[in-house]
Amino acid sequence: MPSGPDNLVSHPRYLEEFNRARGLLLGHPRRWRVIYHYDGDGVAAASALLRAFARLGYPAQATPLFGVERERISQLLRSSPGPVLITDTGASWLDLLARHPQPVIVLDHHRYVPPAANPDHLALVNPLDWEVDGMNELSAATLAWLFTIFLDPANWDNAPWGLSGAIHDRQHIGGFRGLNLKLLEEAAGRSLLEKRRGLPLFGPSVGQAVAGSVDPFVRGLSGHPEAARSFVKELGIDPDRPPAKLVPEESTRLAKAIRSRLEKDGILPEFVDLADGERWFVRSHGLDAEEISNLQNATGRAGIPGVGVAYALGDARAADRARAAEEDWRTGILRGLRRIEEAGVHALPHLKWFESPEMPLAGTQAGLAMSYLLTPEVPVFVFTDAGAEPTKVSSRGLVRQVERGLDLASVCRVAASEVGGEGGGHRVASGATIPPGARERFLEAADRELGRQLGGEGAVR
Repeated sequence: MPSGPDNLVSHPRYLEEFNRARGLLLGHPRRWRVIYHYDGDGVAAASALLRAFARLGYPAQATPLFGVERERISQLLRSSPGPVLITDTGASWLDLLARHPQPVIVLDHHRYVPPAANPDHLALVNPLDWEVDGMNELSAATLAWLFTIFLDPANWDNAPWGLSGAIHDRQHIGGFRGLNLKLLEEAAGRSLLEKRRGLPLFGPSVGQAVAGSVDPFVRGLSGHPEAARSFVKELGIDPDRPPAKLVPEESTRLAKAIRSRLEKDGILPEFVDLADGERWFVRSHGLDAEEISNLQNATGRAGIPGVGVAYALGDARAADRARAAEEDWRTGILRGLRRIEEAGVHALPHLKWFESPEMPLAGTQAGLAMSYLLTPEVPVFVFTDAGAEPTKVSSRGLVRQVERGLDLASVCRVAASEVGGEGGGHRVASGATIPPGARERFLEAADRELGRQLGGEGAVR
């Protein structure tokens, strides 16, 4: 029999936090402001929440957060006369949120410093409090999905959006685990999702899908249309055939050939496995969950995250706009990865770094470069300078680096504070905002902190 959410986690704070948040929300049936991070995980989290608010009959105003600067949070709170729910961010600003005169719910999976006091009108729900790792066992979107199930069991149908955000945060690498997996298996048991195996082929033809592949990114094929066509032809497959028309034997042959190329390039096994690994199909949309994730993430990176939320709410025009944004997103990702493929990156003893003019895409470029183009010893940082505006920094590492002591959230926080900026995030993926002209000092501080964390094991060779 299908189960409810109460017994998914045994830690006592699990039910305590969800019940507190649920009580605040259901006790205030009025207009709520939903603040969400603009990336794929935040957009997906907001999608689940807005669908749940609509089901409750509550009006809601959704506001994307494009930065995590303290002053921006203050501005949003000052302009919010009613209760606020903030997702995929917020745990670092609990002191500000506590001063808001109306109820506040924070659904966040990032590391944070516990506040000295937690007023009754503020509810924080964070998996780290119940010994669930927010880095790889529960994204903001799966957290939001779970919260909506506590509100109403009908919200199990938010499965596509919980899954979308978890894939954006790359929590599917090596297969879903922990609480993520429990939720997905429950959704599959309710016929909302279907587990499959196979190669991610997104595009009108097989040749275009291979040339446009970013995850996995295949050296010499991704971003190389003619080489991709030739590669597919040599396998005896028509490159102009739609991916859905491939017979199982052809799909297997193509996946095996791509897997072989990745292995010869020395790609780590967990990323090689994406060529023929576990996938999740969303029955209600007739799409692979990764396609949905890419569509939502692309709207955020295009500066129109509300379109990604509207897509989840069933707006047909939003779906068309999301597909157009996804094409631009994929082109920009490939452009950045091709630059790294051809020109390489800069290196310090305990980190690598590069610049990207595509500011909204820089973090994704860094994550995929870390997976497919760079050696696995040290993390990578990417900088997007905007003249007199603050410099945005994104950093990405690998789980195996975390197992050696890597904590990029701490690195970004420490290095940014030394130059008058702000930083934080996850151990494996984090970011910072620093003053113009502070890049060199930030890099020195980050390299020093990474040396302390990784020691000689992490040094670039």
